[in-house]
Order: sequence, then structure tokens, then C-alpha cells
Amino acid sequence: MNAAIDEQVDLFLGHLSVERGLSQNTTEAYERDLKRYREFLAGQGVSDGTGASDSDIAAFVSHVSDLRRPDGKHYSAATAARSLASVRAFHRFLLQEGTSESDPSADVSRPKVPRSLPRPLTVEEVQRLVESPSDQTPASLRDRAALELLYGAGLRISELVGLDVDDVDLDDDASVRVIGKGDKERVVPIGRYASHAVSSYLVAGRPSLAGPRSRAALLLNQRGGRLTRQGCAKILASHVKRAGIARRVTPHTLRHSFATHLLEGGADVRVVQELLGHASVSTTQIYTLVTQEHLREVYYSSHPRARKQR
Repeated sequence: MNAAIDEQVDLFLGHLSVERGLSQNTTEAYERDLKRYREFLAGQGVSDGTGASDSDIAAFVSHVSDLRRPDGKHYSAATAARSLASVRAFHRFLLQEGTSESDPSADVSRPKVPRSLPRPLTVEEVQRLVESPSDQTPASLRDRAALELLYGAGLRISELVGLDVDDVDLDDDASVRVIGKGDKERVVPIGRYASHAVSSYLVAGRPSLAGPRSRAALLLNQRGGRLTRQGCAKILASHVKRAGIARRVTPHTLRHSFATHLLEGGADVRVVQELLGHASVSTTQIYTLVTQEHLREVYYSSHPRARKQR
């Protein structure tokens, strides 16, 4: 039993949640990484966070890189990098609290993470997807509203399922009030398609699904409770299949598509940053690389003196 490090991790997680106001999802991600870290240190005979060395932490990063997922593949460099980021945050906390005299993680090299560009859907694929729930059953009306909001407002899945009825304003300038990462609030405009889909669901869909457990939740499951992230992901997967889209599509793919299509349409990157709720514009700028790549593809395939010789 590693009483010392267990208590230190508990204090750190409390700090993340209470003092820094991080979301439950983010705090749980830190908790998963640090559980793995504690188990690794225990195997090294280290039972106190202050007793970890830089070589212990470097060995832990290598250990994560060597782990295999249930499908037999190694965890990605991004997973190892994220694990190191969690460990660094933990050791910085110990230093700031005066529990430790130094930060052994400071000089540990971060694994190189290959840059992978988001793969947005085409506008035509988005149209097929959001129009897949085409009948007027309560479930289909809900599915259409969920898909239109994911794409029309660029929401994270946690933001979508966290919406209450009062968070949606369907007046002339329709918008949705979102509580994003770090409990930061933003108001995102929604277009006429999303507005119409939500309105139809509220009038003819939600009343049929609602029950004692519904409370203020906007999107409801078949039992009348708030739709979960897992439930929303299953709904998306079923409509991706119905729309004939062969590749993997996640809720975040629709967020990627929202950002990419805005930039391709001429939106300023800082406006897109605000709409997505990104703390830093550098996070948003990856989408500009996607649009530049698209421009190059169009250029080389369309310009008569740019086409590569076969």
C-alpha cells in the first residue's frame, strides 16, 4: 500500500477540481495516468512521490510506450506524452506545495508526437449524415437535433449531452449556451438547419421521451434520462452507417468539420477559436493547415500548369 503517494495524488486531484476548476472528464484523465504511474513506481520500490527520480520518470514514459492496447497495438506516442504531462503537473504541484524540494520531471524528454491533421468530412458527407434520421419518430427527431448541433455549433460531445432546454435560444438570432472546458461559458450561434431541428424535437420529440428523470436535460434517451456520451456515440455510429460513410467518424469529427468548413468559407481563425472555446489560438491553427492542404490538392488537380506529370 503506497499511503504517501496515494494521499499526494488525492490532494493533487482535489486541487485540479476545486482550485483550478477543471472538468470531471479532465480530472479523470489525470487520475487514470497517475494510477498507472503509482503502480509503476510501486514496482520500482518507490512509495512516495518525493522519492521519484528523473530516471524513474523516464523509465515510466518508456514503459507506457511499450504497453499494448487490447487490440495488441502499442499505445501511441501521444498517450506517452500525455502521461508525462500528467506526471509533470503532479510533481510541479508537490514542489509548489512545499512537499518536494525539486521537480524530477522537469528535464525528462517528451516523446516526439507525429503531427496528425484532423480528417474532416466533406460538406456532402455532412449533409448525408445529418439527414440520415429522416422520419418523424421522437428518436429520429432527437438524433437529427443532436447531429445538427454537433456540426452546426462545433460542440464537444460532453458539451452536447450537458445541454439543458434553457441553454437553447431559438429566437431570430438562434444560439446555444455552452459550458466548455474549465467551466468556461460561451454562446455559439446556430444556423437555420440546427435551429429547425431543435425546434421540431422540442415540439414533437422530447415530450414523448420525457419522464420523471428528465428534469431540464435537452437530449433524452429512451428511458427519459439525459442522453450519455456513450449513447450519443452509438447514435452517431448508426447514422454514419446509414449514410454510407465508410470511414470512422466520431463526434469530434463533426467538430473538426465545423472548424475546417468555417475556415474554408473565409472565417477568421480567431473567430473560430472563440466558437470552439479554445483557450489558445495555436490549438485552432491546426485547422488552417488542413485548409492549406485542401487548397494545394485543388491547385494541383485543377491548374493546367501545376498538374504533375504521370
